[in-house]
Amino acid sequence: MRLHRNLVFAVIDGLHLIFNENKYADKVVEQLLKRDKRWGSRDRGFVAETTYDIVRWKRLYAEIAEVKEPFTRENLWRIFAVWATLKGIKLPDWKQLEGTPSRKIKGRFDEFSKTRKYRESIPDWLDNVGEKELGNDVWTKELHALNEQADVIIRVNTLKTTKIALQDLLMDEGIETLPLKDYPDALQLKERGNIFRTEAFKNGFFEVQDASSQLVADFLDVQPGMRVADTCAGAGGKSLHLASKMDNKGQVIALDIYGNKLKELKRRAKRNGAHNIETREIDSTKVIKKLHDKMDRVLIDAPCSGLGVLRRNPDAKWKLQPEFIENIKSTQQQILNDYSKMVKSGGKLVYATCSILPSENQNQVASFLKSENGKDFKLVKDKKVLASESGFDGFYMALLEKK
Repeated sequence: MRLHRNLVFAVIDGLHLIFNENKYADKVVEQLLKRDKRWGSRDRGFVAETTYDIVRWKRLYAEIAEVKEPFTRENLWRIFAVWATLKGIKLPDWKQLEGTPSRKIKGRFDEFSKTRKYRESIPDWLDNVGEKELGNDVWTKELHALNEQADVIIRVNTLKTTKIALQDLLMDEGIETLPLKDYPDALQLKERGNIFRTEAFKNGFFEVQDASSQLVADFLDVQPGMRVADTCAGAGGKSLHLASKMDNKGQVIALDIYGNKLKELKRRAKRNGAHNIETREIDSTKVIKKLHDKMDRVLIDAPCSGLGVLRRNPDAKWKLQPEFIENIKSTQQQILNDYSKMVKSGGKLVYATCSILPSENQNQVASFLKSENGKDFKLVKDKKVLASESGFDGFYMALLEKK
C-alpha cells in the first residue's frame, strides 16, 4: 500500500479532534469524508478505516510509541507510524516519519501483547470492571470480539419489500448481501460500501441495524392492532421494526426526552412507510402518566454503558468514566419503575440494553421485581447476547409480564 499525503493528513487531523477535543469519532469521520470531492471510495475507505483502527487501538499504539495524552501533532504522527509499521506498510520519505524505529516497534508490540489491558487496548478501570462482572475467561474472549470490526447488517423493511426482492435490488446496484440464519429480517453486506446512496435505501426498503438489535422486536411479541410504547426511542430503529412487525396496524407511541431525535424518527418513518408511529417528547411526567395501564406492550431500550457495541463505537471506551456507569444504573432503575406503569394488566414489557454487564442487566431486572411496582410483574424469559458467541453486538433483553 502506498500512503498519500492528503489522506494521512486527514487521519491526523481527525485523531486530534477525537483524542484532544473529545469529539465523537463517527461525526469526525463523517466530516473528514466530505473534505475532498475528488476522493474515490478507496480513499474514503482508507481515511475512515485507518481513523477507527487507531482509535480502537489507542492505548496499545500510544504505549508502543511512548507518548502520553494530550497528544501533540508529533505524538499523533508517531502513533500513525506505529499503525503503519504493524500493518507492514512501507513508510514514505516524509519529515514527519523520519527516524521511525520499525524494529523497536515490532519488539514492543510483542512485549505489550502479553498483557490483556494493552493487547486489547482498554483502560485499567474498565478492564477491572469487566473481569469482576464476567470473570476472566469470558471477559478476555468478549474484549477480543469487541475489538473486531463490525459487519454491516441491514434490516429488510417488510412493509415495502421482501428479503429476496431486496437482495435482487441491491445486487442490481452492485451490492451483494447474505441472509443470516435465525435472523428473519437481516441481511449482511459481503463487502463494506456506501449503501445510503442506493435507491433501495432512499425508497425505504431497509435500515442499517445490527443483528442483535433486531432480536428485540421479536422478543416483545407484538401483534397487529396493539398499542405499543417504545419509551427510549431515540431515532427510532426499533420503533420502525415494531411498526413493520405490526403490519402498520395498531399504534406505536415513540417516546424520548430528546425532541431532535424524534424529528429524525419522523423522517425515517415517512421514508419507511410506517404510518402507525406517533412521536411524543417526554417534557414532563404528565406524558407518561397519561399512558398508565393503557399499553399492551412497552419497550424500555434503556440508556447504558454501551459496552456491547464497542465494535462500532470504539471511542466509547475512552469517553466512558467509572462514575457514568454508577449513575446510569440509578437511571435504569428509575426508568424501569416509572415506565413499567404504562403496561396494562396482562401486558408485557421488555427491558433491553446494549451492555454486557450483569449489573446493568440481570441485576436490574432482579431489583425491579423486588420493588413495589415490580411485584406485579413476573419474568417470562431473558436473553444474554455476547459478541464472542454471536459474532454481533453484545445485548441483553428480558421479557416481563404484568400479572
